[in-house]
Parts: sequence; C-alpha cells; structure tokens
Amino acid sequence: MNLSDSQTAAAQGAAPAPPRRVSAMEAVLAHLRGAIERGEYEIGDKLPSEAELCRTLEVSRPVLREALRALQTMGLTVSRTGKGTFVVAATVEDPTFGDYAASDLLEVRRHVEIPVAGYAAARRTPEDLDHLAHLLDRMERETDTTAWVAMDTLFHLAVAEAAQNPVFRRVIEEIRDALARQSAFLNQLGGRREQSNREHRAIVEALTDGSEQDARDAMAHHIDRVETTLTAIVRATGTD
Repeated sequence: MNLSDSQTAAAQGAAPAPPRRVSAMEAVLAHLRGAIERGEYEIGDKLPSEAELCRTLEVSRPVLREALRALQTMGLTVSRTGKGTFVVAATVEDPTFGDYAASDLLEVRRHVEIPVAGYAAARRTPEDLDHLAHLLDRMERETDTTAWVAMDTLFHLAVAEAAQNPVFRRVIEEIRDALARQSAFLNQLGGRREQSNREHRAIVEALTDGSEQDARDAMAHHIDRVETTLTAIVRATGTD
C-alpha cells in the first residue's frame, strides 16, 4: 500500500476548489485514524512496529513518526518508551498541545488575546509597530514550516508586549509551547499558513490605525478561524 502525497483534499471529501494537496503524513494519519475508528485496532491494542508500518504503507520512518505524533496529539494513542504505541481512544475528542487541552487553550486565548489586542492598539509604540511589521514580512516570505511556527508564537508575544503590561506577556509565555504545537498541528493538517498570514496582517493594520475595536475584532476572527480549522480536523473521519 503506497500512501504517497498524490491525494488531494477533494479526494477526502473537502471542498473541491481549490483542492489542497495532502501530504504523505496526512495520508498515513488518515489511514491509521480510520483503522482505529473502525475498530481494526481496539482500545488497549498495540499498533504494529514502526518498521512493519513503514513496509506496509511504503513510507519513510520520519513520515510515519509525524503521523504517530499527530495520533497522540489527537488523543487516540499513547507512546510507551520501549514498548510501542497503544490505542487509548476510539474517537477524537479534544486534542492536547503540550500541557493543555485544545478547548482550554482556546478559552484562555479568547479571554486574554482579544482584549490584549485592544490594549495594544491604544498603547503601541512606533517600535512595536516596526517590530510587528518586520516579523510579519518575514512570516509571509518564510517557506519552512518549523521556522514559520516559531515566528507565529513570536507574533503573539509581540502583540502582548505592545499592550505595555508585563503580565499579559507572561501569560502568553506560559502557553507559548502549546501555541507552537497547535500552530504546527493546524499547518500540517489544515494548511492554515497563508490564511493565518492574512489574519495577522489584519491585526497589524488595526494596531497601526490605533483602532481598539478593529484590533479586538481582527484577533477574534483569527481565533475563530483557528477553532474552525481545529473542529474540522476533529470531526473528520479517517479514510484509507
């Protein structure tokens, strides 16, 4: 069975225009998720070894390991050092990013980042705006996902810094690792990078204009889109 990257999102039931190319990792993830959801692997079962899965699915070990990490993030499996990967749930409920569940992370982001954007619009300095504009330009040119994810967290820290309250920055620092993990997850499975860049641009424009309401609205829209993409991933079912 060759799970190459020749599939598209349209082939998996998403909107056909424009089709989004599905990576080899996504194809492997969909296959394994589908097998778990159909009961081919039941709760408590151990998945085949990495070597066996690589042979069966005809993919490289790095691709397989990315898919296995995504399964664990979704809460379907757990990896036990020296023992293998075991199924712990039959359906995806609430992905976990580092120390925090996705639902908890989104709730905090709505209560913190949206008002913070408003404060930032009122209090930002010219240096804050220059920093955000430079960071956004770099993000829009970046092609490496890992580098882009790192800058994504820096962007949200920079907005918090522009609010001129060190407590806000400390809160974002606390969830920084979870934000990075969520960003990487959504980019791998939701192809959100370009959309996120546009949303970030709208936030910076609102801060530049000094419009508190526009800044809150832009940040709320950004978080709404994150939640929408995450919900779509959770509700999707695995396919071969």
